[in-house]
Amino acid sequence: MPNSVWQSTRLERLNLADNHLSSISEEIGKLARLRILDLGHNEISSLPETLFALKRLEFLYISNNKLKSISSNVAKLKSLIYLNFTDNQITKLPDEIGELPNLIEFRVYNNQIGTLPDSIGKLKNLQELHAMKNKLASIPESVGRLKKLKKLILQSNAISWLPESLGNAISLTDLDMRLNQLTSLPDSIGDLKHLRFLDLRANKLTSLPKSIAGLKNLEKLDLRWNPLTSIPRWLKPLEKRGCLIYL
Repeated sequence: MPNSVWQSTRLERLNLADNHLSSISEEIGKLARLRILDLGHNEISSLPETLFALKRLEFLYISNNKLKSISSNVAKLKSLIYLNFTDNQITKLPDEIGELPNLIEFRVYNNQIGTLPDSIGKLKNLQELHAMKNKLASIPESVGRLKKLKKLILQSNAISWLPESLGNAISLTDLDMRLNQLTSLPDSIGDLKHLRFLDLRANKLTSLPKSIAGLKNLEKLDLRWNPLTSIPRWLKPLEKRGCLIYL
């Protein structure tokens, strides 16, 4: 990188995507006005700690790199609205990820993450969480505290159960749980009154909670490739009012 970039202290947007970069200079910390930073599609394996001093940063995109971890200092980026760490080799999220009060959208799919920290429930403004294609076996009870969450995309993990607290995420409109290991669903799923799309394809469900029948805004329910022992009668009224049901 030319040194002149790091001297541009009035810079607000910086796009370094698709440059085969293996590292980023610590000089990036001088760009105190930076709001948007795109480092996607490079070969970066670690980030300089000075990056986490960019207090005005709102958009951070680091998809398709070689990161194996996220620094706990990510919590210093209090202005972050959008955070994307997709397509890396990350195995764990730091507890400090919950200390981003303005975060609206968090994308961390196509990694090797085994658990979501309980602190995820502190992201009070989070509206979208995309964590598909990881190694998740469950999601924390604290997800129920995400009152503004609209999209929860968790397909292609190894999740075997959902917490009863999920029903408290009252703004949820999209829940994608396809290609997991679910054997049952919590009754509280019927409390998600704004739910529009529920994808349960390719799980191990043998039965469904009747509370789903009360989801009056449901537009699509996908149940294919589950070993259901019987087809619930209450699916018919759902279908009659316009919900697309795939069995």
